[in-house]
Amino acid sequence: MTSSTHRGAMVARRVGRPRVLPQVAGGRPTSVPPREEILDIAAGLFVKRGFAATSTRDIAEAVGIRQASLYFHFANKEEILGELLQRSVRPTLDRIERIEALAADAGAGPDVLLHVLVVLDVRTLAAAPRNAGVLSRLPEVQCKDVFEPFGSARNELRDAYARLGTQITAGRSAAMTPDRDLLGTLLLQLVEVVIGMRSRGHRITPTIETIVAASCLRVCLADQARIDEAAARAADLIGPLEA
Repeated sequence: MTSSTHRGAMVARRVGRPRVLPQVAGGRPTSVPPREEILDIAAGLFVKRGFAATSTRDIAEAVGIRQASLYFHFANKEEILGELLQRSVRPTLDRIERIEALAADAGAGPDVLLHVLVVLDVRTLAAAPRNAGVLSRLPEVQCKDVFEPFGSARNELRDAYARLGTQITAGRSAAMTPDRDLLGTLLLQLVEVVIGMRSRGHRITPTIETIVAASCLRVCLADQARIDEAAARAADLIGPLEA
């Protein structure tokens, strides 16, 4: 699968010199790169206050840098938003070709691939700064230009779920299985339950990953024996994908 649909290509860095490093309490420089700290702080503000209610001045003050220094890293807050949206889906999408290649080498079937894809996608959402995945659900964000490339990438991911899901349900009664598009949507939304869980303060543990993956396989009408086997085989593939 191509990864040509990048959500909002980032503008090249502007000429200028940022402040050396943001400061933390006590005046000690943080080890987090300034760009990463801006993204983390901005995500928290966007989620808490809303995108429209947060200015670049608010972000700069919260980070502890001048507004001009923020512009060294990002042209505007829409660019920050675009990167945050990308981080809630792009890490998973960029691994799909490698997942399929590794699975083919191991002789793994679509049920194993789906389990691997779900676990990695759950981890992507769990790692998104300040639960940035929630931003894609905000109407004020959905009307922004940066949302369109995010939406295209999310559709790519949904198509990958649909492709694997229909391979697993092949040969089952049509009355028992949803159509391809609906199946892809169901699987993606099952994974995105992680966003709501994070909003409620739940920690995303390996147990949660396994439960979500098993739920996706059940939607594809896999029985418990097949789910257990897929989980065992998936464990051997996930490590190399995260190395």
